[in-house]
Order: sequence, then C-alpha cells, then structure tokens
Amino acid sequence: MLLFDFIVGKPLATTEERAEHIGPIAGIPIFGLDALSSAAYGPEAALTLLIPLGMVGIAHIVPVSLAIIGLLAIVFFSYCQTIDAYPNGGGSYTVASENLGEVAGLLAAAALMIDYILNAAVGISAGVGALVSAFPKLQPHTVALCLTILGVLTLINMRGVKDTGKAFLLPTYLFLGSLLLVIAVGALRSFAKGGHPVPVIAPPRMPAATSLLTLWILAKVFASGCTAMTGVEAVSNGVMAFRAPTQTNAKRTLTIIIVLLMLFLAGIALLCRAYGIGATDPIGTGYQSVLSQLISAVMGRGWFYYVAIGSILSVLALSANTSFADFPRLTRAIAQRNYLPHVFQIRGRRLLYSHGIYALVGFTAALLTFFRGITDRLIPLFAIGAFLAFTLSQAGMVVHWKRHGGRGTRHRILINGVGALATGATLLVVLVAKFAEGAWIIALLIPMLMVMMGAVKRHYERVARDIAADHPIHLESLAQPLVIVPLDRWTRITEKGLRFAMKLSDQVQAVHVDAEECCDEVKEMWERNVAEPIRRSGRTVPDLVLLESPYRFILGPLVEYTLKVESQNPDRQIAVLVPELVVKHWWQAPLHNQRAQLLKLLLLVRGNQRIIVINIPWYL
Repeated sequence: MLLFDFIVGKPLATTEERAEHIGPIAGIPIFGLDALSSAAYGPEAALTLLIPLGMVGIAHIVPVSLAIIGLLAIVFFSYCQTIDAYPNGGGSYTVASENLGEVAGLLAAAALMIDYILNAAVGISAGVGALVSAFPKLQPHTVALCLTILGVLTLINMRGVKDTGKAFLLPTYLFLGSLLLVIAVGALRSFAKGGHPVPVIAPPRMPAATSLLTLWILAKVFASGCTAMTGVEAVSNGVMAFRAPTQTNAKRTLTIIIVLLMLFLAGIALLCRAYGIGATDPIGTGYQSVLSQLISAVMGRGWFYYVAIGSILSVLALSANTSFADFPRLTRAIAQRNYLPHVFQIRGRRLLYSHGIYALVGFTAALLTFFRGITDRLIPLFAIGAFLAFTLSQAGMVVHWKRHGGRGTRHRILINGVGALATGATLLVVLVAKFAEGAWIIALLIPMLMVMMGAVKRHYERVARDIAADHPIHLESLAQPLVIVPLDRWTRITEKGLRFAMKLSDQVQAVHVDAEECCDEVKEMWERNVAEPIRRSGRTVPDLVLLESPYRFILGPLVEYTLKVESQNPDRQIAVLVPELVVKHWWQAPLHNQRAQLLKLLLLVRGNQRIIVINIPWYL
C-alpha cells in the first residue's frame, strides 16, 4: 500500500478539492499541450501533401498557415465568450445540449470523445516520430515506445490535476523556449540574408515535382494543416479546474495558448519557405520530421538540437495529457445525463474521474497498436471531431445569446455566428478532403456512438420507471421466506450458513448435489451433526434434499431446483444462502474453486423478483 501511495499519491479528501485548483502557469501544461504541440505535426501534415509539388509546393505553406491562423483567431474570440457564459465548464457537449437539443448534444459528445482519443494517439505517435528522427535505429520499436509512453502518462495523471501540472512544467516551458528561440534566430538570419538564409545543415533535397497545384490539393493541404487547431476547446471544458477568479484565469490561459500557437504556425511556415524545408516520407528510410530539419538548419546538430528534440518529444507525448484532463470530464457530463454508464461519475482516490481515464487508455492503446504508431495514418481521422464540436458549440452560443439577451448581445451573436460559419465551412472541407483517406471511419463511428448512447439513456429511463415507488411500504405478504442452503460437506462454513438460515425462517432446505455417489455419507453426516442436535433442542429440523447428478454437474441442478421450488410456491419468497470462503490475500483466491461466485451469477441471471440471493462469507 505504501508503494502504491508513492506511485499514484495518497488519497485526497473531498474537502481538499480547492487545493487542487490551478492557475495559468500550470494551466498551460495541463490544457494547452494539445494545441501547442500540434505545431509540430500540423504543418508537417500539410507539407506531406505538398511533396508531389517539389520545391514549388513549400511556398504554399505560408498562405495555408495564415488562413489557419485567421480561423484560429475567430475560434479564440468565440471560446472566450463561451467561458463567460458557462463558468462551470462549457464544452461543446454542454453548450449544444442546452441550446440545440439532445441530438446535437449527442453529436458533439460523440465527436469529442473520438477526438480526445485520437488526440492522445496522435500526440504520442508524433512524439515517438520525433525520437525516431533523432535516433533512426529505434524505428522498429515504434509501437512499444508508444505504449510505454502511454503507460507513463497514465501513472502521472493518476496523481491528480495539481501534481500533473507540476510534472509537466519543465518539459512544457523548455519546449516553448526552444521553439521560440529557433524561430527568433531563424527569422533574424533570414532577415539579414534578404529572405535566403544559409542553413547550418542543409535539409534533405526535395524530389522533383510530379504534379501541379490544384484546388483539390490545396483543400487537402488546408484540411491537414487544420489539425493544428485541435485542443483549443480544452480550456472551456475545464474552467472549474482553475482557481478564483475562475473565468479570468481560464481566459488568460486560453489567450496565452492561442498567441503562442499563432507564433509557432507563422514562424514555422515562414522559416520552412526561407530554408526550403519540406516533409519527408514517414515510413521511408532517412525520415526526418519538419521540426528536426528546421532546428538543424537554424542551430545545427549540437547540444541544443538534442535538447530541443528532447523537449519536442516530451511535449508531443505529453500533449495526450489534454485528453487525460478533459475526456474524464466529458464522460462525466454525458453520464450525468444518463447517456453513459454512471460509473463515469465516480471520483477516485485523487479526486479524478478514474473510469474515464481507464476508458481513454484502453482505446488509445488499441489505436496505437492497430495503426502501428504512425502519425500520418492517424492524421486523416483527426480534426473532424474537433471542427464538428467547434461548429456545434458556436451555433449553440448564438442560440444562448438570443435567449438570454443582455448588454452587447448583437456583438456576441456576431462573433459566435461568424465562428460557427467559419468552422462549419472548414468541417466540410476537411470531411470532403479526407473522406477517402479514412475520414469515412469517423463519419461511421459518430452515428454508431450516438445510437449506443441513446440505448444507454433508454435503459436508464426503463430502470427508473421499473423501480419508481410512489406509495408507502407494503405490509402484506410478510411471511418468512423458504430458505435454500447449498450443502457440500460439514465444515464451519456450512455451519454458519445453516445457523443463519434457521434465524431467517422455520422452513429451511439443505440441498446437496450428489456428483460423486456419496449420498449415504451425506445422510450420516447430516443426522449426526445437524438433525439429532436440533431435535434435542426442540427446534424444527431443516429438510435435507439430495439431487442426483450422473454427469457430475453441480451448479445446473442447484439452479434448476431453485427455479422449481419458486414455481411451486407462488406465495413465498425464496432465499438462497451461498456460503463462501473469503481468503486473506488476493493471490490465494485462485487456490480455491469459484463455484460460489458462479452460482450467485447464475441465480442473478436466471432468477426473478421472488428469488433472493444472500452471501454468507467465512473469513480466514
């Protein structure tokens, strides 16, 4: 237990929740890594599609990046308003559900859940891609490295929000400082050389052009580059994680994240054009990420290169933390409306919604394994969920302002309306451009998830109707139950079960399934240890029932007999007492048969309202 407390931290009391709240400095590593780290793979995803254009294609990354930055500005202003309107956390699911209806809410929920899982997978795979760029010999171990990083992230996140923020401070700010320094030095050298700087280490030569620029290629490049905008919603989802003044700290954190992301996107695009840096084949020999080429061209391959690549690897891998921070909050919000199992509402020992983390880790591990940890294979699935959530959130905010009115309503409606139109148009471009590459999977998964969540909701509604009681307690039919006790051999466990049965009722049946032809021994044991002592005391002797089992089945005959007794006694409840040995240590459990557990399961599955299953534990 001490080792477990050391690894994941000591349990936190509910009253300690306020101490877990954070400010902007810790908020950037927790909620901003997804958005900030996307600067490492967003531009590269766009440049990869420009490879067929050769050197000519590199120049087009600048206007594409400027268009993405403009869209980013629109989304930023929109989400600032969302934070003001929903100080308790106004993610797309909440905003869409409350303003556009449950169907729109489910659409946002499904899109966001898929997006968060993909974000975790893409972040980790991109981080490993950066590592493989620096150490190509590691390429065969890509999947193992991805799963190892996922495991480390899980352990860190299980310690809680505050500890997670502390753990990520150093790599986050090292990444920010390294990339800003590279952009600043590269910009100065480019300016000094009239826009044609000499690289310290020349990037790989681009292949000869094999196609011409078309609107279709440009649309696909824009769609891939838009992956750099994922994660922008994270702050509005986690507003309640910030310390007071909550909204101010949340908006301040969002502002810093967006400004830094804009600088990164603009700086990377301009320097790639100036230094002639393009993407390389991620599954080919000699693969180098765009940032690896950029740092080499500006700073060389000295100690700074390895520090910067190390920080990029760390932040890309840690960018999955945005999913760890927001996915459990999202599943909790959905579960509160009965669209997901209620277990997602339970807070664990460190005030976390732990079951949301477990689900995220499982799905992310499956994705990384299936796609072999290759970022470019995951990118086509990415961004669709994010832009669908953006659009629904902004459209929901338009309805919100129309309903509530107030000062500056027209201005707010205009901002959110423009945001909805811009992200909606982008969603269509991304969906069409990436449909054949894998986006069809997301288009299929989202409605499937919605159907599943609808089924969960209907189940909970049916359960609520079935168990609802609008009357006082019924006092009729309070006769003692008919008690059935499975009997194997005479032990202290059997004795405890029979004693409790005789306290419950005067009508007790001890049922023995004769699988080993030992009826005579059982009758002798029963007469000596049970029947004779009870007769002497003047009490009613329980009935001994012997069931033959020529094929040595035990549980089946017991269950069938119980159902038979229940049908023969329509006015009685049947109580089945299941004596069970409880071992002291978990590793001792496999040393004993689990027949009691299976019997309880079968009785629960095949039973009905009049059959009651009671566990009688005997503790070693």
